[in-house]
Amino acid sequence: MQIQSSDRSFQYGDAIFSTVRIRAGQPLLWSLHWQRLCHSMQRLGFAALGETTVLQQVLASISAPEQVLKVLISRGEGARGYGTLGISAPQLYCWTAPMPDYQQVRERGVRLGLAQMRLAQQPLLAGIKHCSRLETVLLKREAEQSGFDDLLVCDQQDFLIEATAANLLLWRDGQWWTPELHNAGVAGVMRQLLLEAGLVTTTLLPLADAAQAQAMALCNALTGIVPAHSIAGRPLNMAPALQLQQQVDVLLQDR
Repeated sequence: MQIQSSDRSFQYGDAIFSTVRIRAGQPLLWSLHWQRLCHSMQRLGFAALGETTVLQQVLASISAPEQVLKVLISRGEGARGYGTLGISAPQLYCWTAPMPDYQQVRERGVRLGLAQMRLAQQPLLAGIKHCSRLETVLLKREAEQSGFDDLLVCDQQDFLIEATAANLLLWRDGQWWTPELHNAGVAGVMRQLLLEAGLVTTTLLPLADAAQAQAMALCNALTGIVPAHSIAGRPLNMAPALQLQQQVDVLLQDR
């Protein structure tokens, strides 16, 4: 599948995407993926693209019972320049890749550090998984050089937002919390599942909360719940995260 040089995703990152786990030949949590894609298209002013069209191509792209599928929707192809007038209909692309084995990391947990880089605050883009991801590229590069498995990232006001490719869950006072994403960050579909199931509550989480957290976990559509066994070298209690992992695995059996 070839992207034309005039496609807005190639030229400006003017596109959105979702990374879908294929389980038993079907897209897991598809309704939540579509909900986010549809909401993102509306917020960015893309022309309408129906779910039937997208789902048909997703299903046609599946080539193995267990794999990863990336669905990308571009604003379309257009002439030179940033303006959006005269843009053609949205373009849809799907790719697949082998499903990584996350079992070991789900059992042993991850070592978390704190990123020096801060996320920019832009309410118009907050929550959207758009293709203008240079911030994420730089953060992943910092993580790769840090000696930690992943890094927690704050916004410009030093509120915790997320990890480099996962949403953050923090255990405090006998309850799981996840950061508000009004100004920065990506609203993941696994995070949405947890919110809808009443297992997590959103709140503002100052950076100082990382030093006081009893337990932490990361979540995304591919890994599910991954416990953190330490933050900046400080050991964490993995038991609450492993319990949440079991709860979510049960939830996913019915999806």
